[in-house]
Amino acid sequence: GFSMSIYDVTSRSIYLRWPKFSGASSYRVRATPVNTVGHSVLVHFSDVTLKGALTSLIPNTIYAIQAEAIDKNGIILAKTQIMHSTAPDIPVIDQAYSKLSNSITVKWRAVPGATSYLLTAQDGDSFIETVVTNSPGTVTGLKPATLYRITLRSINSGGKSQPSPFRKAKTVLAAPILSVSSPSCDSIAVSWKAVYMAAGFSVSLVRSDGLGRILKENTTSTSLIFTNLDPGTLYTIKAYAWNVNGIPGDDFTYNQRTSPNAPADVKVAFNREALRAIVSWMPAEGALAYSVTASSGLLNLKCNTSSASCMVQSLQCGSEYYVSVTAYNDAGSSKPTDAVGLKTIPCAPVNISIEEDEPGHLLVSWSSVNFGHYYVVFVKSDDGLEVHCNTSHTQCHFQSDCGFTYFISVFAYNKAGQSPLGDVFNYTTAPCCPSDLRAVFVSSDTVQVTWAPVRGAELYQARAADRSGVVLCNDTATACTLSALHCNTRYNITVYSFSEARGSNTSCASQYVATAPCSPEIKNISKEALSVIIVHWQSNNEEATYIVTARGEAGFWRCTSSGNFCTLINLPCGSAFSVSAIARSPAGQSLPSYSVPLETAPCCPNDLILTQVTQSVTNISWSVGKGAQTYVTMLESPKGQAKCHTLQNYCLLGCITCGTNYTVSLKAISETGLTSSCTYQGYSSSACCPSGVKLYRLGNNGIRVHWRASGETINYNTDLHGSKGNFTCTSSSDLSHCDITEIPCGDVYTVVVSPVTNKGPKLTFCPKKIYS
Repeated sequence: GFSMSIYDVTSRSIYLRWPKFSGASSYRVRATPVNTVGHSVLVHFSDVTLKGALTSLIPNTIYAIQAEAIDKNGIILAKTQIMHSTAPDIPVIDQAYSKLSNSITVKWRAVPGATSYLLTAQDGDSFIETVVTNSPGTVTGLKPATLYRITLRSINSGGKSQPSPFRKAKTVLAAPILSVSSPSCDSIAVSWKAVYMAAGFSVSLVRSDGLGRILKENTTSTSLIFTNLDPGTLYTIKAYAWNVNGIPGDDFTYNQRTSPNAPADVKVAFNREALRAIVSWMPAEGALAYSVTASSGLLNLKCNTSSASCMVQSLQCGSEYYVSVTAYNDAGSSKPTDAVGLKTIPCAPVNISIEEDEPGHLLVSWSSVNFGHYYVVFVKSDDGLEVHCNTSHTQCHFQSDCGFTYFISVFAYNKAGQSPLGDVFNYTTAPCCPSDLRAVFVSSDTVQVTWAPVRGAELYQARAADRSGVVLCNDTATACTLSALHCNTRYNITVYSFSEARGSNTSCASQYVATAPCSPEIKNISKEALSVIIVHWQSNNEEATYIVTARGEAGFWRCTSSGNFCTLINLPCGSAFSVSAIARSPAGQSLPSYSVPLETAPCCPNDLILTQVTQSVTNISWSVGKGAQTYVTMLESPKGQAKCHTLQNYCLLGCITCGTNYTVSLKAISETGLTSSCTYQGYSSSACCPSGVKLYRLGNNGIRVHWRASGETINYNTDLHGSKGNFTCTSSSDLSHCDITEIPCGDVYTVVVSPVTNKGPKLTFCPKKIYS
């Protein structure tokens, strides 16, 4: 629990500390040199002393140091031991001097055992330390022209020695900071700020390549100019200040090149296609870059390069430039070279106008341009053919054809070459007139014309003119339909060609075309007979033939006439027709007239049957009559008539007189009221039934039937119908009774007396009697 530590070491001393040990009344410390002949050092300390120094030791020597804690009886309570070396011996400074304004160099003799040295420079309260390994050593970071106290301490693994006796040394003057320029190609100007404690300055100049002699100047001012130097040459300039004792301070070195001389042998080559110039020259000594200036009035074009040629871009046509070259390096610029004149190519001519002063002749004119000695006009047609005109004037004449587009360009020329391509103008001549004009379709109000396509035409206009006006048709195709024309009219038809660039060719020939006849107007349709119809119309064309057509479900009928009417025959009954008329002439066919409806009278029924239902009622039926909607049937006799109007094909007629001859007629009526009267074979009604029929018994198995005759001399039948049999009796015309015998008794009979008919069945409608 007892230990010891070292907190400082010098060349002849070691400083120790230890902790208080319990029970100890004193401490004893002994230092014994190791591997070295020398005396030990023993030191006693009281119990209140916990640190101490061992002195009078040998420098650079390893000591075994033992410490013991002793109680009041002299008994050693604890002890500890460590090994440590003393620092090397104190060095002695032999020399201290300054060669640079921020450092001092120190020389000394080596100290045995020292591994390094601590060098200290002190200026008042401030100091700077540096560790060096051997002599000489330099301390840096100092102020120029300042007096310092210099001390030195030796160092080994054990510690540092005490400082050596100090030496005083002063840093030299600071170097002047130069500002250097080359105001001309053969001079260099040097200037600097004043240096602290400086009494004068020395400035020297020599070519950096070592050629030539050294120029040196001493001065007390802060500027200097060296003249008669080589242009564009690199010079090395060295300057330093000295103090009143003539001791030089730091020097300052600066490399400066003189500005270059102006380039020689300037040449200008002009490129007319790109409107640029290549400028070349002999390189100037020491020049790092060149600037080319091309001036024309207020316009300056520049080009910079490091080679011996440069391309000046964006030259203007029709201009004169003055070209000069200036050389540059890091020192400045040379004087510009003498200007070289350059005339560029002329500009493209402007204000170009193209006129077709007469068909087939083009006149091209333009304004003159600067530096234009002569002009060439190129005219190229759209079929590839090109012609040109060379002139010193400002206009040219060319031949032209219809329907061509000509591309026209004008160039100006001088010794520099051809002008740039200006605007290329195109001039389109009027299109050619259409040829092979034909009318391929003609109607009453329409004429379709076609023609062959022509060169240069973008649009065609067909024009039909008569006394009353003009009809136009515009189309890009080579066909046009002229509509809304007047029928039966002669038109003057012309087709014009158009182009957007030049408009119309108005010198085209015309052709006469007549339209087809006008549509006839049916004025009247009259009926001459049942199947004969006469159609009347208004005629308006003496050359026309008229065709009338009747169309219906039954078929169609037609008639033809060159007048104003014609007759349709054999039209069927009960049919509806649409009647129209057209006119034909050498010019064409008209549109049909408006249709006029025509209806023939309904057909009479082919079959008609009469059947007597009762003594006063007769049923009439008939077959359907084509075209009929209703029917009126009539039976007539001197005694009166019976009539029926019905939609059906049958009818019951009452109020018929028995035993009477009737005439039979029928009217078939159409939906529109047309009537056909039809006559048929006469009809006789049946004889009258007898009246006053009475029955009389003739024994158990006989009966007498008695009646009153109707007044006519006819025979009558008497019929008995019962469950046990049917019995008949026919009487002669002069009798009014009939006896029936041998009939079964005990039965109920129905008795009917009816007149005998010559043909047909028995009459069943006479009254019946019941007999039991």
